[in-house]
Amino acid sequence: VQLQASGGGLAQAGGSLRLSCAVSGGTFSNYALGWFRQAPGEEREFVAIIGWDFATKYANSAKGRFTVSKDNVKKMVYLEMDRLTTDDTAVYYCAARWRFIETTRGRYDYWGQGTQVTVSS
Repeated sequence: VQLQASGGGLAQAGGSLRLSCAVSGGTFSNYALGWFRQAPGEEREFVAIIGWDFATKYANSAKGRFTVSKDNVKKMVYLEMDRLTTDDTAVYYCAARWRFIETTRGRYDYWGQGTQVTVSS
């Protein structure tokens, strides 16, 4: 399974960005697809996940601002990020695991290469 994240870039505080992740290999509809992020000097942290059944879970920092979605036909997963703050600056990674929601990064089997998000004040 390969994942390719894209859509990062520079945004103003209060603005929006939409990240995309293309997934190839495996059976897409069987995967839970998560987003993690890693700021400089920090641990990689959970942001959001969508399960095989479209159930979702968000980190507290993402609730009410970020929306995770997926398209089983296009084999894409998305992270819509609104009301961005400078604290959202990080490299964002998409990841896949079997079916079920999990927030622990060690329980993911496949990772994309990351896309940089920088939010300026």
